Amino acid sequence: MAKIELPTDLRTGLKQQLEAFSAKELAQCVADLSHRYRTNLPIDGQRIVQSPKDAAAYAAFRLPATYGGVYAALRQVRAQFPQWQPQTLLDVGAGPGTVMWSATHPDLWPETLHKITLLEREANMITLGRRLAGYASLASIREARWHAVDITERWGTTPHDLVVTSYVLGELPRNSRAAFIDQLWEMTKHTLVIIEPGTPIGFGHIREARDQLRTMGGKVVAPCPHDRPCPMEGADWCHFRHRVTRSRLHRQTKAGELGYEDEKFCFVAMSRAQSRGIQSRVIRHPQVRKGHIRLQLCTPTGLVGTVVTRKDRELFRQARNLEWGSSFH
Repeated sequence: MAKIELPTDLRTGLKQQLEAFSAKELAQCVADLSHRYRTNLPIDGQRIVQSPKDAAAYAAFRLPATYGGVYAALRQVRAQFPQWQPQTLLDVGAGPGTVMWSATHPDLWPETLHKITLLEREANMITLGRRLAGYASLASIREARWHAVDITERWGTTPHDLVVTSYVLGELPRNSRAAFIDQLWEMTKHTLVIIEPGTPIGFGHIREARDQLRTMGGKVVAPCPHDRPCPMEGADWCHFRHRVTRSRLHRQTKAGELGYEDEKFCFVAMSRAQSRGIQSRVIRHPQVRKGHIRLQLCTPTGLVGTVVTRKDRELFRQARNLEWGSSFH
């Protein structure tokens, strides 16, 4: 599996912004942040990110993996709209600005995204995000407009071509998610992308958002090959994986030894436009055996297991290049 690296200017910015803290300090801060997330501290009126060190620890711990998950989701959108050139991007719940760095990857829309708007509640995240943006070679990132907004309340801005919210739904009170999705769709000119952790809970949030957006006229762009109700049943869940290169500091803050990590994520992309569509999506690791390959596919008619053999040389050649998440024709 190919690994993705953070862009050089973002790596440089992270390194310099994190130099003020030792790896030991950041690792302890990461542990504290994880505890606050698990105990849902915000319900007591307190912030999870309470200091510049918290923001730095979050960036060291989560930014690379989030970058990879967002990039992988947006790459599927790009494949469905190969001629689309979005000019405006809205990131809701932006953290330190990870989405805009992913969306301007050379494989995506680095030249066309001219106006970037970021909504974020935590002042320390905004400060860090602005500092990181200062290292960018792209003017669109350096000139991005940040707004301090509590997204659990009513917020408004002008509609944007591409709207993204990543790893946010799970942090919202359940009774506020439907209104939040309504606002996201209201601000979407073309395509909305929602990304959550690749867990059963994260998939549940994505599934609910997908169902809601379907009733509002949204057309499924990715990952699904259809606009029908999701065929996943029982304890099963749809998620994907992307491999991200770890820096030395990243390994230290996560107490990991490998030079990479696999970010598992769920997502849905909904649009007001009709995408090119696919016939099926590979939803599990292809099982390569001697003389045949077993595939688990999501298709317009439901979930299908299929076996591709060497008898069909062209199909077998195609199947050998498939990965978890690939489209299949």
